[in-house]
Amino acid sequence: MKQVIQNFKTGQLYVDEVPVPALSEGMVLVENEFSLISAGTERSTVKVAQASLLGKAKQRPDLVSQVIQNIQKEGLSATISKVRTKLDSLKALGYSTSGKVIASMDTNGVFSPGDRVACAGADYASHSEVISVPQNLVVKIPAAVSSDEAAFTTLGSIALQGVRQAEPRLGEKVCVIGLGLLGQITVQLLKANGCGVFGIDMSEKLIELARKSGANQAINRNDSNLIAACDNFTNGRGFDSIIITAATPTNDPIVLSTEIARKKGKIIVVGAVKMDIPREPFFYKNELELKISCSYGPGRYDVEYEELGKDYPYAYVRWTEQRNMEAFLDLIAEKAIDIKPLITHLFDIDEAEKAYDIVMGKVKEPHIGILLKYKSSVNKLQSKTEVNQEPINTVNTGFIGAGSFAQSYLIPNAKSWGASLDGVVTSKGITSKSVLDKFKFNFCSSDAKDVLENTQINTLFIATPHVSHASFVIDGLKAGKNVFVEKPLAMNMEQLKEVVHTQKTTEKTLMVGFNRRFAPVAEEIKKEFENLGEPLVVNIRVNAGFIPKDHWSQIPEIGGGRIIGEVCHFIDLMQYFTESVPVKVHAEAINTSNDKLTSADNLAVTIKFSNGSVGNLTYLANGDKSLPKENIEVFGGGKIGVIHDFRSGSIHKDNKQVKLKSAGKGHKEEVYRFLDQVKEGKGSPISFESICLTTLTTFKILDSLSTGLPQNIELEEVMS
Repeated sequence: MKQVIQNFKTGQLYVDEVPVPALSEGMVLVENEFSLISAGTERSTVKVAQASLLGKAKQRPDLVSQVIQNIQKEGLSATISKVRTKLDSLKALGYSTSGKVIASMDTNGVFSPGDRVACAGADYASHSEVISVPQNLVVKIPAAVSSDEAAFTTLGSIALQGVRQAEPRLGEKVCVIGLGLLGQITVQLLKANGCGVFGIDMSEKLIELARKSGANQAINRNDSNLIAACDNFTNGRGFDSIIITAATPTNDPIVLSTEIARKKGKIIVVGAVKMDIPREPFFYKNELELKISCSYGPGRYDVEYEELGKDYPYAYVRWTEQRNMEAFLDLIAEKAIDIKPLITHLFDIDEAEKAYDIVMGKVKEPHIGILLKYKSSVNKLQSKTEVNQEPINTVNTGFIGAGSFAQSYLIPNAKSWGASLDGVVTSKGITSKSVLDKFKFNFCSSDAKDVLENTQINTLFIATPHVSHASFVIDGLKAGKNVFVEKPLAMNMEQLKEVVHTQKTTEKTLMVGFNRRFAPVAEEIKKEFENLGEPLVVNIRVNAGFIPKDHWSQIPEIGGGRIIGEVCHFIDLMQYFTESVPVKVHAEAINTSNDKLTSADNLAVTIKFSNGSVGNLTYLANGDKSLPKENIEVFGGGKIGVIHDFRSGSIHKDNKQVKLKSAGKGHKEEVYRFLDQVKEGKGSPISFESICLTTLTTFKILDSLSTGLPQNIELEEVMS
């Protein structure tokens, strides 16, 4: 299918063929008819991508700060690799479309094939022939609304949410600053609400259009009579509210708003303006109220609402993103809003570059609403795109999932080892195409079957969200492939038991990405304690850092939480050092009434091993990032081995300290060892029993936290 793409590294914008996106539970697959280019938002996005590296840094200082923090945490080399991966990627554009449903897996059974729908959401409702959109970001189009009008629904919802924040009442005087597309729609919404509307802009054409759209009066920002006109319009009382829909790097709209608002008036910020608010002479004395309007409304940036399809109760949250979308379409159907005059350009998807030349100012043409149009085509439904024809080696790999981690640590190391990169699958076609181009895979796809059913692929790498790990492992083993899966192996006992049952029926290699045991500094310390013949004490302190509850890793349905998703690393490392299996675990977490904190992210765990060794894990999310993340100590036989955040290490013996150099956390080494074993027809570098015990122990930690009691760890629970 065709999609508008921008290379974030080079800034190049073009239309290319990519696989159709995947359809999964809670999603709706839609064939686009029209998509709207949001000139203001997309101009900013494209401008950032087209900037130099220094220019990108200046425009996104927040990302620069993240890079600096990552250097402190993971070192310069690993950070450079991550930055390159982020930069060298393809970006989807657009977030407001209309089309027809191809297929739906929405959990409410609302949508059926053939339904006309409007769709919203960045990275979902993009400029593409086919899109896959979460169910709460899709609404049916009324019969009286045309598809080109419906493509404005997302922008209309943003404008509607801004108006809702102003809470305008019949007869109130409202000023709209910024009469671009968002401002024009806002003017019409306010007029439909029975308000007196005054518009301000710097473009005479937009001012004239606002008058035609229903503004009682509109005037140029630079008009010397502006303040007098505002006074006359409001009878000298000032505006009840001002809605700022302009986009500018200055705070002029804010300053102007404080000057023309009535006492106790409201200022609503919808557009991207500088938030430098002068206290004097008006803001303080007039007790003005400033509000920020968040996109399309309640639900925005809430993973559970947008991605998991969990709606808010109608009685308590009357207006959500989806309900705002529905309301806007109803207003068009009732002729209260007239979209047609706002459509200035219509381009076929193949001519998208011409459209963006207008948006970016390369072609000087007055514009407001620019639509892209799509033709119906059977070819657009293909899930697979073949591009490269690289030779296939003894170890021929396929990847399911290829996010930042896979692109930084798994794919490059598999390639440098000498494995052939045959196919890559991601849920979004543009992502798989980006990875194909970057690493020279033979094909990319959005359907896992294209890898699983490919008989030439003998080795599978799985790097998808945690919830799908077990199912893909099972499918991969049943397909007769060697499998490397990122941690965790499973998210619950049922999944683990099914993996175990499947593994018993195959002789293929199964490996989980517990990389720390393969770090060179860990291997050096391990040698010091081999053949010791006595139990060890292993102390591990992890300053993991705070992650909010709405992060994907914390959501049970997606990530399973940090105990299952990350603590497993350190259980595996304890097994590695002690050369023994865990038999009992006791865990205690903090008790807190702070709703922002996840109690289980701050815990102490004690594990007893079969040979008498003891492991102590203190996992913390309530500390400070200035302290290195991981400190590991191994005691036994009059020796101590220490790992300092895998940046350095030391061995203490005979009253002397021997310093050790560190070369990373073992990501390269684990991939190499796995592929070596596959090539030689041997088993996993980590025994299957050890992998299962690590996973089982994470479940037992959760049980211990729940019961307050120590839990026995018995492999027979999952092996029977």
